[in-house]
Amino acid sequence: MDSMGTARWLAIVGIGEDGWDGLPPAARAAVEGAAVLYGGARHLDFVPVVSGQERLPWPSPMTDAFPGLLARRGQRVCVLASGDPSWYGVGATLSRLVPPPETMVIPAASAFSLAASRTGWPLQDCRCLTVHGRPLEQVVPHLQPNARLLLLSWDGTTPAKLAALLRARGFGASRLTVLEAMGGPREGRLEATADAWTADRAADLNTIALDCVATPGARVLPLAPGLPDEWFDHDGQITKREVRAVTLSFLAPRRGELLWDVGAGSGSIGIEWMLRDPANRAVAVEHHPDRIARILANAAALGVPGLQLARGKAPAALEGLERPDAIFIGGGLTADGLLAACRDALPPGGRLVANAVTLESEAVLIDAHKRLGGELTQIAVARASAVGGFRGWRAAMPVTLWRVEKPFAEGAWTA
Repeated sequence: MDSMGTARWLAIVGIGEDGWDGLPPAARAAVEGAAVLYGGARHLDFVPVVSGQERLPWPSPMTDAFPGLLARRGQRVCVLASGDPSWYGVGATLSRLVPPPETMVIPAASAFSLAASRTGWPLQDCRCLTVHGRPLEQVVPHLQPNARLLLLSWDGTTPAKLAALLRARGFGASRLTVLEAMGGPREGRLEATADAWTADRAADLNTIALDCVATPGARVLPLAPGLPDEWFDHDGQITKREVRAVTLSFLAPRRGELLWDVGAGSGSIGIEWMLRDPANRAVAVEHHPDRIARILANAAALGVPGLQLARGKAPAALEGLERPDAIFIGGGLTADGLLAACRDALPPGGRLVANAVTLESEAVLIDAHKRLGGELTQIAVARASAVGGFRGWRAAMPVTLWRVEKPFAEGAWTA
């Protein structure tokens, strides 16, 4: 029992490659005093066998063990984890299942801390990521000139795959340092630029230190919205660059929010919404098979492979989706019930932005503005192009944008 009288029945102990010898006294006591010990087979081999103690290796997937673990609430349970359990580890997962007053976490040095110590890089200046169990493409938004990334690998093939991705994006001069089994007797190191990388495989337990160098012509994702149109594979159904930048401004993304991109086309709005912050999520709603394929390809190529898809026509395709923080309607405005369904799905304070090009869809927005308020804006963009031997302005079709926030007052938005 702690000072508040709460039983801390679950201990989560971080352990490094130096095993039992590297554990502090409090961690050793938690391991030895547990009635039940969970861990990977490698971790369990690090610690001595205790008479009468039940030792349970993690199943695959690990989450299959959680119901049984939670059923032991009140017993002395210990979980072994690599390094710092709260940094992309099982401790982060269990913290969402077990109240903090019932848990004691004893971290070891994280792979990120060890990697920074091996490279001499200030840890606060590094971007720390994991591709363990996650698509490698999520690294793409972080490929910035002079950036330093520390990555937890999926397995021994990750360094070669990363080197290939870097070469394809114009970052072949970037230097990879692959740090294997840090802190233990098997510690090793591989180092080369992406252009010169030849190792097909490293040790499965590895962390990559990446020093990013962009060569001329490298595909670097800008930090502002409004990516070039040609960066998206599309069939013409795309919110053009200038309009897209304004649309994202009207949507006003905030960290961790969810967007519905209705009539997604190429997926450009949802993709750029997710690029604003790694915690942002988006659902692209689209029914056209070719466009669905393009959305998935664009999301992967631009570093947000976690973009979700709702296949079908709105508003029917919206049923059962997680409630959004913001909605963009880029197509299908004239569909019966679509605007009302989107309006009803928003929470108080949620933002709705709809774009119209045709007179019919513009009429829908004008009527909505009259009934529900908000802001009505029209954007006209002209780009210089050849006119014979000279140049002139070629105007694109004007786009009407409607932006509205759902009121907080109950019943205030009933039109």
